[in-house]
Amino acid sequence: MPGAGKPITLSDRAAKRILEVLSGEDEGVTLRVSVSGGGCSGFQYGFTLDDHRDADDLVVENAGATVLIDSVSVMYLEGSEIDFVDDLIGSAFKIHNPNATASCGCGTSFSV
Repeated sequence: MPGAGKPITLSDRAAKRILEVLSGEDEGVTLRVSVSGGGCSGFQYGFTLDDHRDADDLVVENAGATVLIDSVSVMYLEGSEIDFVDDLIGSAFKIHNPNATASCGCGTSFSV
């Protein structure tokens, strides 16, 4: 796999947006990024707010922002950058994933 063994990173833009989103949430709430089966390309990314951290979660941090990733999703995300884009189409978190061999037009699903 192209990203095997490489760390998952969080861009400065994503860190800033995460801190903005969480500013109105209770203490201990964190953004969780996951990969699950489904979507138009086979796998899809999930973004949820979570107040529970599992012992085997990967913790990715940048500029005071924290992202949790479950141990199964980590293997699909190795070498990826979690980013936040704000363009004419809209604003959203985006995963730059070197493991994806194809993705859908909206960027929320992929295949490996």
